[in-house]
Amino acid sequence: MVRELTHFIGGQHVPGTSGNFGDVFDPNLGQVQARVPLASKSEVEAVIANAEAAQPVWAAFNPQKRARVLMKFLALVQDEMDSLAALLSSEHGKTIADAKGDIQRGLEVIEFAVGIPHLLKGEYTEGAGTGIDVYSMRQPLGVVAGITPFNFPAMIPLWKAGPALATGNAFVLKPSERDPSVPLRLAELFLEAGLPAGVFNVVNGDKEAVDTLLHDPRIKAVGFVGSTPIAQYIYETATANGKRAQCFGGAKNHAIVMPDADLDDVADQLIGAGYGSAGERCMAISVAVPVGEETADRLVAKLTERVHKLNIGRSDDPGADYGPLVGQDGVNRVNNYVQIGIDEGAELVVDGRGLVVEGAEDGYFVGATLFDKVTPEMRIYREEIFGPVVSVVRAKDYEEGLRLANEHEYGNGVAIFTRDGDTARDFAARVQVGMVGINVPIPVPIAYYTFGGWKRSGFGDLNQHGPDSIRFYTKTKTVTQRWPSGLKEGNAFVIPTMD
Repeated sequence: MVRELTHFIGGQHVPGTSGNFGDVFDPNLGQVQARVPLASKSEVEAVIANAEAAQPVWAAFNPQKRARVLMKFLALVQDEMDSLAALLSSEHGKTIADAKGDIQRGLEVIEFAVGIPHLLKGEYTEGAGTGIDVYSMRQPLGVVAGITPFNFPAMIPLWKAGPALATGNAFVLKPSERDPSVPLRLAELFLEAGLPAGVFNVVNGDKEAVDTLLHDPRIKAVGFVGSTPIAQYIYETATANGKRAQCFGGAKNHAIVMPDADLDDVADQLIGAGYGSAGERCMAISVAVPVGEETADRLVAKLTERVHKLNIGRSDDPGADYGPLVGQDGVNRVNNYVQIGIDEGAELVVDGRGLVVEGAEDGYFVGATLFDKVTPEMRIYREEIFGPVVSVVRAKDYEEGLRLANEHEYGNGVAIFTRDGDTARDFAARVQVGMVGINVPIPVPIAYYTFGGWKRSGFGDLNQHGPDSIRFYTKTKTVTQRWPSGLKEGNAFVIPTMD
């Protein structure tokens, strides 16, 4: 039976009225399991109006009360971790264990946001001038929006919503129409936790919904994660309409492997980082850069051995290393890139195309694929594939490996594997990438540091979570005060100074 999904507006489920729907597939079976309404411009405008009406009530909660709502939400999600993970897995295709990680990484940002009473403390200077004190306050923007991707249907919405709500804003979430059920359930749990109705809303939709959010003046800020072309479009459109925007796009994350590295450990790390979640991660390692021919030969041999041992199966199979891609379009894209790599002259070491999983023959599966002797001119090196494909680009020395990462148009994440502290320190200082791992293959910062890429991986001045998120979702007001003290200074016709 095909489920009929809704929007979540004003604290309740609201059926769509546009007449347009999208299909939500079971990626294990290749079958439609639900229909999601795609909102019209007028529906999105109604959502914004609802959020605008609810926001002052929430902003009037003192920071401690807002933190208590978030703490209650944390407990509710933890209680439902198993059912939420199963729901997420059924629509996205990542394994249950990976789905739990998706949710947990989102909750860690909620945990950070619980510290909002401290994070909102302003600055104060007593006696900045004669009888004058100066202090600052951080206040909410109003109504803000998050436009989030299919590959992390719990984590990214929570990364956006947690700081936005903690700082007193109302939040409109436009999740991916591919896997919207978990965001809808999270909205219910926020309400159950004590969030006033209308402060957290979920509106499903396509480009019409997105453009409405970008052009409506009541939306004060927009956060986005997705592909680089769309990230750039959203950033440019939002800022042209006077909004704040933080938009994160594609990636081509390199792992530089030095000759002194433990290659067995490196191979184990790269298998998980390159093929986990079927490679549908913006922080996936898709390029391995061994330094020196001997290092490259040994690493490729170890990777090949491990790739052949991977177990690819249904997302609800506890023995599966990874499950299906989210849709048939993803399968087609990966298969197309594999052929492009062959045509460009890369050496196809392991071909993952044509994988059939017993009992799930119509599912969206692609086996792990490994290329060797890839060069920087090839499309499979330059472009994001977003699938279980790892390319080996051989570097003759450390400087060439560093240069590869620095000259690529994407600058999201990078890693180096070495036992030499001087090399690691030099790499961290010189590499032109936003997030760096040293013997860590997926360097996603913990919640109280900031997450964000450089170059064409990120658009905007402030990143996700950490202190940047509090700055992004608030505006600073600075107060200069003086109380009458009997001093008579007469009229002043010059700019005040603090002499």
